[in-house]
Amino acid sequence: MKTVLMVAEKPSLAQSIAKILSRGNMSSRKGLNGACSVHEYTGSFIGQSARFKMTSVCGHVMTLDFIGKYNNWDKVDPAELFSKAPTEKKEANPKLNMVKFLQVEGRGCDCIVLWLDCDKEGENICFEVLDATVPVMNKPRGSERTVYRAKFSSITDTDICNAMNNLGEPNHNEALSVDARQELDLRIGCAFTRFQTKYFQGKYGNLDSSLISFGPCQTPTLGFCVERHDKIQSFKPENYWVLQAKVSHEKDCCLTLEWDRVRVFDREIAQMFLNITKVAKEAKIESVSKKEKAKQRPLALNTVEMLRVASSALGMGPQHAMQIAERLYTQGYISYPRTETTHYPENFDLKGSLRQQANNPYWAETVKALLSEGINKPRKGHDAGDHPPITPMRTATEAELGGDGWRLYEYITRHFIATVSADCKYLQTTIACSIGPERFTCIGKTVISPGFTEIMPWQSIPPEESLPICERGTVFPISEVKLLEKQTNPPDYLTEAELITLMEKHGIGTDASIPVHINNICQRNYVTVESGRRLKPTNLGIVLVHGYYKIDAELVLPTIRSAVEKQLNLIAQGKANYHQVLEHTLDIFKRKFHYFVDSIAGMDELMEVSFSPLAATGKPLSRCGKCHRFMKYIQAKPSRLHCSHCDETYSLPQNGVIKLYKELRCPLDDFELVLWSSGSRGKSYPLCPYCYNHPPFRDMKKGMGCNECTHPTCQHSLNMLGIGQCVECENGVLVLDPTSGPKWKMACNKCNVVVHFFENAHKVRVSAETCESCDAALVDVDFNKAKSPLPGNETQHSGCVFCDPVFQDLVELKHAAMKHPMHRGGQGKRQGRGRGKGRRPGGRPNPKKPKDKMAALAAYFV
Repeated sequence: MKTVLMVAEKPSLAQSIAKILSRGNMSSRKGLNGACSVHEYTGSFIGQSARFKMTSVCGHVMTLDFIGKYNNWDKVDPAELFSKAPTEKKEANPKLNMVKFLQVEGRGCDCIVLWLDCDKEGENICFEVLDATVPVMNKPRGSERTVYRAKFSSITDTDICNAMNNLGEPNHNEALSVDARQELDLRIGCAFTRFQTKYFQGKYGNLDSSLISFGPCQTPTLGFCVERHDKIQSFKPENYWVLQAKVSHEKDCCLTLEWDRVRVFDREIAQMFLNITKVAKEAKIESVSKKEKAKQRPLALNTVEMLRVASSALGMGPQHAMQIAERLYTQGYISYPRTETTHYPENFDLKGSLRQQANNPYWAETVKALLSEGINKPRKGHDAGDHPPITPMRTATEAELGGDGWRLYEYITRHFIATVSADCKYLQTTIACSIGPERFTCIGKTVISPGFTEIMPWQSIPPEESLPICERGTVFPISEVKLLEKQTNPPDYLTEAELITLMEKHGIGTDASIPVHINNICQRNYVTVESGRRLKPTNLGIVLVHGYYKIDAELVLPTIRSAVEKQLNLIAQGKANYHQVLEHTLDIFKRKFHYFVDSIAGMDELMEVSFSPLAATGKPLSRCGKCHRFMKYIQAKPSRLHCSHCDETYSLPQNGVIKLYKELRCPLDDFELVLWSSGSRGKSYPLCPYCYNHPPFRDMKKGMGCNECTHPTCQHSLNMLGIGQCVECENGVLVLDPTSGPKWKMACNKCNVVVHFFENAHKVRVSAETCESCDAALVDVDFNKAKSPLPGNETQHSGCVFCDPVFQDLVELKHAAMKHPMHRGGQGKRQGRGRGKGRRPGGRPNPKKPKDKMAALAAYFV
């Protein structure tokens, strides 16, 4: 019996597919990484009995990055990143141990069926999975085929079974095009980002962005927003005049006529036309025409149109909308949400999809009428050769999906029903009349058949005032003629929907990456999202784009990226060489980078006008250890300290509060210590600004505070305040927070575990002695007599936090409350309070992880 491994892109997809293929007759177990389950069943595979194992990954298994030393911003010239810096594939999420998990499940398997998403990213993940599994699978006999690819567009019984019966092969060319895009974006983006971030953050203090990033797609996206801003700023309003006439056609009923000249920009000429028309007392009908017209039903729905409507009509950002659509897809409610196609294939079961909605109370009547009268063939749209248009695959209720999930599903379903409905037909009546020599027109519309607008009421023809029954030669008395003075208006800021349209038109990004690029320019503080989801550029975004235009306009214009996207598509089609495209594109951007660096003064001139130099920013906080003058604390992102006398800048931990730490000084460099805190419910630790940026010991890395410092005698160091290994993570040490009294706590110096203990104690100190059972440092606790929880009203006790029964009820484990992950330094493996093989510098053994106590502490999880 063969063993067949099947791999999907997400755990929920794996479960749904396995349930369909096994008809629910399967067993499930957790995989070794805890994130992915394995569903097992027996069945038939290519005419033979087989044992199936269906599991999944969690998106990309690997990610592209530079090798170790090239990730150090301080030691590597960004220009080297274009060609000299070697790259390597690393695990995208090391905590998941995805490669090891795939190898364990793949070992002993004879075949593999890849159920990854059917787009270019999915093809790329296919080969990441194969790299991990093929080496450990059973060797094929002769030319026996072992790798299969399932192609599907929805999680329905029909689609999944069809995919299983028509297995193909993964597309290596499409996977290569993704590799090329990843490497181009990494090398180009990192080189420009590192250079301009270091250059401008080293000069200006109020940029309010932790990263001055550049991206081959991100920057043209920002360019569109700034281009619209520039049009608004340069707009000069003009006055114009409009002639408006009203005629009476029934008692107390007036008809407003529109001037055929529309408007004039000269006041005197406008006044002349007014005087001419005022002479006339009647309006004479010159012609009456009636014409039947149709408002076309929409094309089938693709990703870009869905994102446009989600932003403009539903008020959802593109990335949020895409996340909801993916969730609806994995739950089986809609077909695959990433598609450029707006044309249904001839064999698509439109009636079957429509029948699914026949009992939904929101549109049951419309659907039943369509099924009984016959559906209309959808309009011929664009066939991109990827996936069918986005279609509802099963019915749902608001209670099932809730909130934004229902709102997006409702739109997708209404749009689908509209595509197979009739066009909206209406009668347009145009009345042309004359008042003296001037011509005026009045247009009215009357709905004949609402068609698709019944299901999409927001598209319906608005009800208008009915036009009078008249014919050529009829005259109406004039009730009013007046001149209206108006003013031209500037364009408004781009909406997300308009930006998506521009990106699609110019070939910036793909249907999958467009939401990411828009989200990036928001996250980087280059634009803000205003009411109506309009994107208003910030000072930083404006200056950057103007600077690119000043130095090299092609860095911000969509032309080059559009050309690169075309080359990447040629790789996917097997028409272009991967290495040649990569080499040619990097060579172009390398030249542009050198020119950009040589010409940076041009952008700097613009920065000087909008932002303040470091020396003029921030407020005095702590003293420099070199000149003993106060350094200024700059709160704007990224927060840092700057000594204007030494002209030195020191980075700090982010996403927390920084304050002076009791005016205490570092024994190594005489810098005043500062205290970082994530809030009263979180963790805090002191740090030396100089040591944080220039690690004093070999076993320390940049970005470590005093709670990780291995100084043997400093009272703030890990060696003096460390208590025992973290009860959750492998490399962390629980360190006493000496500032936390009377609500004392110790916090892990690696993860966000916080242990609250000894509330209302007068003093808590870390003893030089260690626990005989677990080698953790003992803790000396002093209580006030009135508040002592110790037995026999004792006020002092020394013992192990983990093992001492007296302390058992005084310890509570929590997780630190953090709004964002901290931006920390390296993640090297460090054991216990001390360093070296089981010994601390003071000669005491490293604390062991108190495994028995872990279970007791876990009971207090919050």
